[in-house]
Amino acid sequence: MQTRTSSSFVPRYRQLAEQIRRSIESGELPPGSRLPSSRVLAQEQGVSRATVENALGELVAQGWLERRSRSGTYVSAALSTRPVRPLQKGADRRHPAPLPFQPGLPALDAFPRGLWARVMGRRLRQQSRFDLALPDPAGNWGLRQAIADWLRFSRSIDCRPEQVFIAAGYPMVMTLLLRALARQGDGIWVEDPGYPFIRPVLEQNGLRLNPVPVDGEGMVIDEAIRRYPGARFALLTPAHQSPLGVALAASRRRQLLAWAVQRDAWIIEDDYDSEFRYQGRPLPPLKSLDAPRRVIYAGTFSKTLFPALRCGWLVVPEEVTNAFAEQSVLTPCSVPPLIQLAISDFIGEGHFWRHLKKMRQIYTQRRRWLEQALAEQGFPVVPQAGGIQLLMPVTGDDRTAAARARDAGLAVEALGAWRLESQGEGGLIMSFTNITSARHAEELAARLHRALL
Repeated sequence: MQTRTSSSFVPRYRQLAEQIRRSIESGELPPGSRLPSSRVLAQEQGVSRATVENALGELVAQGWLERRSRSGTYVSAALSTRPVRPLQKGADRRHPAPLPFQPGLPALDAFPRGLWARVMGRRLRQQSRFDLALPDPAGNWGLRQAIADWLRFSRSIDCRPEQVFIAAGYPMVMTLLLRALARQGDGIWVEDPGYPFIRPVLEQNGLRLNPVPVDGEGMVIDEAIRRYPGARFALLTPAHQSPLGVALAASRRRQLLAWAVQRDAWIIEDDYDSEFRYQGRPLPPLKSLDAPRRVIYAGTFSKTLFPALRCGWLVVPEEVTNAFAEQSVLTPCSVPPLIQLAISDFIGEGHFWRHLKKMRQIYTQRRRWLEQALAEQGFPVVPQAGGIQLLMPVTGDDRTAAARARDAGLAVEALGAWRLESQGEGGLIMSFTNITSARHAEELAARLHRALL
């Protein structure tokens, strides 16, 4: 007989109902937002549709959800007038919900958590005593093989697993790279404007930042060569420049590769969100054109899966694999082996490809919702062919505008804060990935409008 004395004996449908209720209370599922179908929820949670229907039925009876004929199940709109429950002490306080518009965050509600739990659970059950030994400091071989296979299939990058090195997130990926190849005082071209959060890592490893302006065709290579002829590294996002969204022109790609050969320099290609291109296939990476073998390709699973994995990788030319292998012994991969094995299975069993395909469709819709909502408030948006964030031009001081938005609980970032030396139009950088409905987008756009008045 099932009792309530222990969570392990609580019926599964009630556990699911409690999980959904907490998502509503935290704001992850706002009033008026539509829930996935019972079939999708059942697949994500690894339960039967009957279990899902029982959970939804209980929440409908309690007033948390409402059914709409031929439309689906929605969070009750009446909850918008219900006072927000204060945070409880303990776990809830340690895991606050991300703020709206937070850049760099994938759609957390759309990740198949149930499927991921089954992949992880199977790997945990299959562990042998040998899995308890020290792991390979360069990363699990199966994951390195899976990444090499995936890049060959999706990005036309021909590499072997020996060329793939795993590290705990993008900062550690860059740290491994620079400790293997860089010298104190080396110059590195960086995009201006460009991703600001990696700059401290570069400087802490002894590099000099060489800011290079970006125009409608990407990094201005002529300007980089003219201003910093002795640089040894170039770090850029050629497929989808962050944050302007432009692609590096073909002529500049050839020019960049020629410079690297002539100067015996290294190109670091950050392909951070190229999988999310909504018009045609993703653009080919520089690495796929790298006959001279001067490109180091960097990526993470933070935006394609979820950030808590803290798992990134490098693909390096064959000539420097020994240098990286030696450095990885001193800077070993700290991603838990179980996580690496689960990612390897997730890729190898086809779940990764299906997940990305689904996310492209979801992001296309969610971007459209936000663009339309911003337009209704009189805000323009810079057109982009892909990515997981958008840029909204603003007149005047964009840092002041961003501060006002943050005071209103909106996690936008000022384009000016991403600049080092370059001048240009101000703007606000915001993500659309966790917008769950057109109504949700309208509410956030109206909130932004009020904050900027």
